[in-house]
Amino acid sequence: MKRRSGNNPKRRIVSADALNREVLLRLAQRVNYVGSGHHKRYPADYGLERTNPVPTKSLCDAIEPVRLAQAQVWLRTGIMRSMISDPVGDDEFPKYIWCVSDDGRVFEAKTHPNTPGQYHGYPLEQEDDMRIYVKRVWGERCQTTGE
Repeated sequence: MKRRSGNNPKRRIVSADALNREVLLRLAQRVNYVGSGHHKRYPADYGLERTNPVPTKSLCDAIEPVRLAQAQVWLRTGIMRSMISDPVGDDEFPKYIWCVSDDGRVFEAKTHPNTPGQYHGYPLEQEDDMRIYVKRVWGERCQTTGE
């Protein structure tokens, strides 16, 4: 798999105090996880008619199926811990949201300008430097919140 560049400014996590709790709560209520057949082996409960895994894309269900409800929880947990990129555009949705699962997998969710607020996600691969950065920041923010 091709190593991703680590200098994309859109792929940076906002500071922990950049957004207040009320803004994060409103954002968490407005986002929706839709999934993508490009990152799935099995359609699970996403309402996808079929999947079309792309060989160069990571699979979110490579270890086990990720149910829609779990993906939605991870998306909102990432938001509430401010694990988001800078919100952009009129609708103020971040392009990226990150979360670390209980077993240590790092997931990145991404929205597209044509469908703001609708996210699909995928695990970050071992060779992606962003994975290390997300885990470190996640750990710091978990200690701060006592979670």
